[in-house]
Amino acid sequence: MTAPTLLIVAKAPVPGLAKTRVARTVGDDVAAELAAAALLDTLATASAVGWPVVVAMTGDLSRAARADEIAAALEPLRVVPQRGEGLAERLAHAHADAAATAEDGTGIVQVGMDTPQLLVADYLDAGRMVELGSIVVGPATDGGWWLLGLPDPSLAERLLDVEMSADDTGAKTVEALGGDVVTLRTLADMDTYDDAVAIAADIPISRLAEAVSRHESAEATS
Repeated sequence: MTAPTLLIVAKAPVPGLAKTRVARTVGDDVAAELAAAALLDTLATASAVGWPVVVAMTGDLSRAARADEIAAALEPLRVVPQRGEGLAERLAHAHADAAATAEDGTGIVQVGMDTPQLLVADYLDAGRMVELGSIVVGPATDGGWWLLGLPDPSLAERLLDVEMSADDTGAKTVEALGGDVVTLRTLADMDTYDDAVAIAADIPISRLAEAVSRHESAEATS
């Protein structure tokens, strides 16, 4: 089996539409800037892994924060539109679309854009397990998951039976996949501004850290 395909499921960071929970604290424009920074950090690390990368994108990128930078980062990658009504359906279709671009027998390692603190080693660890035929789940502190590795991409269809964005999404995902999974370290998603600050502190040399620092400096001088 060759190296997996790395699938990133992303949303264009459009002010007013991106990171609405973050926006409750810092406003729409700052929330979009933070989302853009997280996406750019995620794309940079993913591109450094050395695997084929597919980005399943939704939203109007032309209206997004840092649109030109994001477009440049996406240019060498394969970008497919998200399709489907709910998140579970969009995830299942994204896995199928990523698999359609991959070599036969290649698995999928999927992440979102809310965990820019991921290291190349996190992807490589997951990929190694997928290459060996294991299902891999990276649990999130909010009860969801930040990574899903599938040696057989068609297994993503089982996500259709899982309620997404719930406290037990991670547990229900593991159950739907048969229960026999390799579990990675638990990480926090960037769901709130406090999450963004905490994640930025873990990755001080990052676009997210720069964006948080700019906002904090602006607040201090206002």
